Amino acid sequence: MITKTTHKKALLFVAAVALAFIAIIPGCKKSKSDLGKEMAKATGNKAFKDMTNEGFAEAFKKAMADNKSSLTYPDVIASYYSQNEYEPTLVLNNLKEDGLKILTTYLSNASQHGINPQIFRTDTIKALLARMEDKKAIKNVEQAYSTLAKLELLTANSLMRYSNAMQYGLISPRKIYQRYYTATLRPDSASNKKIFAVKELKNYLDSIQPKSPQYKALQKALADKVQAPGLSAEESERYFAVNLERLRWKNKPDAKKYVIVNIPDYRLDVMEDGKSALNMKVCVGEGRNMDKDVTLVEYDESDKVDRPFSRETPQLNSQIYTVQVNPVWNIPTSIASKEIMVEAAQDPYYLDNKGIDVYRNGKKVDDPETIDWGSASKTEYSFKQRPGDGNALGKIKFLFKNGSSVYLHDTPAKNAFNQNMRAVSHGCVRVEQPQKLAEALFGNGDKYKTIVEKMENPSPEPTDIALPNKVPVYLTYVTCWADEGGKIQFRPDVYGLDVVLYGQMKKLLTV
Repeated sequence: MITKTTHKKALLFVAAVALAFIAIIPGCKKSKSDLGKEMAKATGNKAFKDMTNEGFAEAFKKAMADNKSSLTYPDVIASYYSQNEYEPTLVLNNLKEDGLKILTTYLSNASQHGINPQIFRTDTIKALLARMEDKKAIKNVEQAYSTLAKLELLTANSLMRYSNAMQYGLISPRKIYQRYYTATLRPDSASNKKIFAVKELKNYLDSIQPKSPQYKALQKALADKVQAPGLSAEESERYFAVNLERLRWKNKPDAKKYVIVNIPDYRLDVMEDGKSALNMKVCVGEGRNMDKDVTLVEYDESDKVDRPFSRETPQLNSQIYTVQVNPVWNIPTSIASKEIMVEAAQDPYYLDNKGIDVYRNGKKVDDPETIDWGSASKTEYSFKQRPGDGNALGKIKFLFKNGSSVYLHDTPAKNAFNQNMRAVSHGCVRVEQPQKLAEALFGNGDKYKTIVEKMENPSPEPTDIALPNKVPVYLTYVTCWADEGGKIQFRPDVYGLDVVLYGQMKKLLTV
């Protein structure tokens, strides 16, 4: 039975809880008058004291509409501020402690990273900040709204852009290169919104600076104005800029052991615990810029478009999972139509002399020399080269899954390794010392001994030997780096990919 006294006590309890809840609310969020008071106190300008949260919200929305085309992250910004009642978080958290001045210092120093500071609207932010601090520049609340809204908006956009540039790079390589298949992490909306929670801006900005030895070495060379042999100061600076950008991309190997090929260096390394355990020459695919028709000095706007040559080796990462000793070469259609059929048309015994079998509808053709290759369909036939001393893949190939049908392999054409310019293949990577590479991958056990025996005693049938543990492989493109002795190395931009990247970086100034 509920008495009047019990009912009265229950009502009093509910009222007390309600009052307590109401009392908590002002402590969680600033009242509408707090914004004006805080800004007036921070700037020493009375023009800010009449600001309200509602008034600022309208001013911020207008600034968003007026500047949307020049913002990099309009959707992220709109989402954050709409969910947080348009509180000028970044200005309120950083104006008093000179955090915004610290930010502009870092933005101004972006040139130390090979980045033009104006990508981050640095001068505009500096001018708005100076206006905020000038007690005579802002004379009424409308000017206060407009200035604060634009400063908050540009600070948010530029801080996100700078933060992403340092941690992920300015450019997404997948978006600018047609033959780029390396897993590369890019920022998302969740990572972008983290900047609004930053309390100590200087500590945060210090924490996101790239710190790898390679990065610091290129930064120092840029600051010291190191000039590459045969290159102008301008072109050398741009070499540093594009290669610093590559170092910021989140696509670096993290395995203890991996194989890496640097295309413009024509080199392969087997890396173990961060050091090269094996290094050898390689030959890579022919490129579009082997005659240096385009350079980083003679840059043209059209050069920012990637136009790969059909034989260029792609950038990719995968895992070597098996080798094939005495391999069969499944000749790509492009090579078959442009080379094999042309040779066969001129010499009826060419196919037999090269150990090439012809297939039609999956069945082997018995007498391919009777076919008129001069008029034959380019898609009706397929071609395979049998194992042997003349096989284009040599005695062994190293397989890894990829969509470009490329692999590492031996070659009977050893003379090419004596050349300085080794962009001579159809796209696959020819390795100078395939047996040593096999030993580095397999170790000196039974499987490796089988590989050696099969290579030394060729058979008419291929032999597949699986790796016990898959080994990551990276086909990369780096034209400037510091060697183990600290000397800066430069390589020709044989595929013109530096020019494409520089063009995209320069394009950001107009966005």
